[in-house]
Amino acid sequence: MKLTLSPRRADTPLTLSCAGETLTFNGETLDLSAIPEGATLPADAVASDWIAGPISRNDGELSLTIALPCAANAPNETRFPQPITVTQNGPIMLPPYQASEITT
Repeated sequence: MKLTLSPRRADTPLTLSCAGETLTFNGETLDLSAIPEGATLPADAVASDWIAGPISRNDGELSLTIALPCAANAPNETRFPQPITVTQNGPIMLPPYQASEITT
C-alpha cells in the first residue's frame, strides 16, 4: 500500500495502523479491500475525513492520499512529507506531529 501524506494544521495528532487492507485512523477503521483492480475511487465517495485524494488499485497495490495533522510548529519532515510504502500490519510510523522542544 502506498500512502501519500497531505499535511493539514490540526489540534490532534494522527495514530495510524494497518491490518491487511484496513486502515485505522485514531480508532476509525476504513476497509479498502472492496476496491477492484484498475479502479479509482474519488475521495468524496469515502465517508472519512482522513482521505484527502483518490484511492486506486493498480497491479494489486492500493494507493491513496491521507490527511496528516500537524501542529503549528511542525518540522519540515512533517510539512513536506515523503510518501510511505506500507509492507506489514501494525502501526504506521508517521512524521512527528510537532517539533521537539529544545532543552538547554
